[in-house]
Amino acid sequence: MLSVDGDADAALEARIRIGWNKFRQLVPLLTNRDISLIRRGRLYSSCVRSSMLHGSETWPVRKENEMALQRAEMRMVRWMCNVKVKDRVPSRPNELRERLGIDDKILILQQNRLRWYGHVLRKEDTDWVKKCMEYEEEGSRPRGRPKRTWKEVVQKIAKHVI
Repeated sequence: MLSVDGDADAALEARIRIGWNKFRQLVPLLTNRDISLIRRGRLYSSCVRSSMLHGSETWPVRKENEMALQRAEMRMVRWMCNVKVKDRVPSRPNELRERLGIDDKILILQQNRLRWYGHVLRKEDTDWVKKCMEYEEEGSRPRGRPKRTWKEVVQKIAKHVI
């Protein structure tokens, strides 16, 4: 779901809210000390993270959006590991993710985007998709740096992955 100006801020906020709802439903399991951290991480990945990233393959994600996703995830991860911000237990933010055995959410988002892109390119009837991807708006461009297209983002990700 894109807004009028072409960004996905509303969709991202809705997905974060849905992720928090799923997390709150699973709090008894995700914070249970009788369950290992790895199993809690798997449960988080399969239920909470998947609901937060649903449909994110087509989002035009900006840095602010990535940071909002990172903040929401780290709050959930700290809650699962029973670590307060003031404790400053881990020296690196990724240390808690490693304890849970989960990857960075931005990395997962990029992988999902590339998987969807490959799926779209392999479809039989992709004439309309190719037209959409190669479409260029007529008229003069506004001042300043132009917004990146979805195709440019995917190509940049593909260069870093390969």
